Amino acid sequence: MITSTLQQKLIYLAEKYENSDFLTADPSQFIRWYSDSRDAEAAAFIAAMLSFGNRTQFIPKVKSVFETADKSGGMAEWLLSGGFENSFVSPDGNDGRKFYRFYSYSDMKVLFRRLRRILEDSGSLGAFAEQEFRRNSEHLSFVISSVFPECRIVPKGRTSANKRVNMFLRWMVRRNSPVDAGFWKWYSPADLIIPLDTHVIQESVRLGLLDAGSPASFRTALFLTEKMKEIWPEDPCKGDFALFGLGVDKNPSE
Repeated sequence: MITSTLQQKLIYLAEKYENSDFLTADPSQFIRWYSDSRDAEAAAFIAAMLSFGNRTQFIPKVKSVFETADKSGGMAEWLLSGGFENSFVSPDGNDGRKFYRFYSYSDMKVLFRRLRRILEDSGSLGAFAEQEFRRNSEHLSFVISSVFPECRIVPKGRTSANKRVNMFLRWMVRRNSPVDAGFWKWYSPADLIIPLDTHVIQESVRLGLLDAGSPASFRTALFLTEKMKEIWPEDPCKGDFALFGLGVDKNPSE
């Protein structure tokens, strides 16, 4: 059980960090890039998949994708028209060249093509995700990963924490937040899983929520989520702001 003192501290930290200022340096800023939910869902998914490593490196990469899409009328139009095939190119025209870290321009186009098919089939990523979830008994994070089988950039597996997918789901599902968009009303925030990253693990260990050496695994993420439910039973990812925000404050350049 979490002590009352720690509960009060986490509540204070969550309220401190979950505000519009959080968007300034966080990839969640990209949820607000588009006003139309169809554009925003697809764009947010692309942003989430690139959100690893140093924020000063991946945020400009995400912006470059969005700015390219906007020249063709926005994210959904860019994907549906296949405009990315010719406009998303490396400086030397080689799609095998790395775009960000170990993902190439070619890897990104595989993702864009899959999103294009999803938009063609269902109209929006949200409608597609709901359809797949309702015919599948697995957790939504597994459902999302499974519908991108050929995309290297989308995390797979049932043992990893799938941080980027769970972060995307937090953006899509949590309501009444100055940060998260809450587009997907058909899914409960109570069923979300904490997006487990280095900052969250480090602060959880320091606060006694996790044992030292806890791995970035699905099991650890699930365990920590259950801990957060002691405070926020209907919205455990509220705790993500407390733990992640505290970690970033201590390491502002990451």
